[in-house]
Amino acid sequence: MSADMAAWEQRSVVPVVPPARPRKLAKVPFVELADGRLQGVVSSGSDIERVYVSSIAAGTHAFSCSTNNNRPCGGLYSTPCKHLQALVAEAVIQYGLDRVAGYLRVEVGDDGDLIRALDGGVERTQASMVFSRFLRHLAYLELPGTGQAVAELHWFPATGAGA
Repeated sequence: MSADMAAWEQRSVVPVVPPARPRKLAKVPFVELADGRLQGVVSSGSDIERVYVSSIAAGTHAFSCSTNNNRPCGGLYSTPCKHLQALVAEAVIQYGLDRVAGYLRVEVGDDGDLIRALDGGVERTQASMVFSRFLRHLAYLELPGTGQAVAELHWFPATGAGA
């Protein structure tokens, strides 16, 4: 770890957890462990303008998948659809299998197949909250580079800020 990164982590109020592995953002541009769910946005394989908001609840393992305007996923039945499978795969890349399984409170077998370990069913949830969080994160990409703290991210100090 570089000295600059170590100094930045020491100034941070929230512990910095590096991704388990770098991941590509084209298929699953947004994945998070938040609000008691693994949730995120998954790109459609057939329509470049459509995205799906997918989630799995911690504990109950209830899962949901719909378009960003709440149209149900056509592939969601009694088992997770391909969007949920992609979300889980990317979450494991981002956070690591142990962290995702621990957050969802699921015991994963020796095969490491988290999807097969889930025992929940379909429980439709509103996509708007997750999708609005995704859009807010996208807005950060539009901000010009600055040494000043962004109000919503004030707990992450700017690089080079005094300790």
